[in-house]
Amino acid sequence: METRILQPTAADAGARVDAWLAGRVDGLTRSAAQRLLEEGLVLRDGKPLAKNYRLTGVETLALSLPDPEPISALPQYIPLDVVYEDSDVIVVNKPKGLVVHPAPGHPDGTLVNALLYHCGGSLSGVGGALRPGIVHRIDRDTSGLIIAAKNDFAHQALAAQLQDHSLARTYECIAVGGFREDRGTIDAPIGRHPANRKKMAVISTGRPAVTHWEVLTRFSGFTHLRCRLETGRTHQIRVHLSRIGHPILGDTVYGAKKPVPGLHGQCLHAVGLRFLHPRTAEAVELCCPLPEEFQAQLRKLAEGN
Repeated sequence: METRILQPTAADAGARVDAWLAGRVDGLTRSAAQRLLEEGLVLRDGKPLAKNYRLTGVETLALSLPDPEPISALPQYIPLDVVYEDSDVIVVNKPKGLVVHPAPGHPDGTLVNALLYHCGGSLSGVGGALRPGIVHRIDRDTSGLIIAAKNDFAHQALAAQLQDHSLARTYECIAVGGFREDRGTIDAPIGRHPANRKKMAVISTGRPAVTHWEVLTRFSGFTHLRCRLETGRTHQIRVHLSRIGHPILGDTVYGAKKPVPGLHGQCLHAVGLRFLHPRTAEAVELCCPLPEEFQAQLRKLAEGN
């Protein structure tokens, strides 16, 4: 059982504790937070809190997270584009449409199922029963590099690199509109959308989120960007770019209402990954090409200029 000490601020005063926890703790949904509250695993001054408790902004909370469950997802043969692999880690170029781990509505046919088959069941258990090996996630309709751990030692080392930002992730995307500057930084906290729990939003009670961007190519009405994540919040690049008025092409959740012909989901690809190998501490830097439909959009925009 892992215990985390959390400190709300004055800006959090009045927020429901279940919603606040969901926006503060990675991978914790509001319903999961409510279950922890119901089980007496969220304490203030040693006393359990009710799930409808509203924060004062001056309390200190003790959150207990249950130990990882045994792996229960089943192996399935799904072809993988393996970019790097050794006895500790595996890096895959995930295609669009492939869900990372089992969840309601997606019980199988996920990257986890494919990894369990490919790795012969050798994945870390830190992620729990349905997320073995998964150190970070990529949205279903985002493609590109994702790393998984084959043992708990590697998982814990990579998770620490996520926390101290030595695990670097680089993306490319096509954003709507033009940018006056050549580069910039978006520093805005992200949490669950207050009205739509399936979406994320920039909110004062969210977790710190920082995205660095730079212009690669300017087109008429669109911009090809490279983005580097300093933090890794759910939907971070999509939310941040939408917030500044430049949603990603094809993003029907945070941008356009209709899909773009020839494009499935948002035009966002994880092109680069850099990490320190958990066993040797040597730097590993990987990259993968843009998918064909991304390149097709770039060609179309270039022809239109």
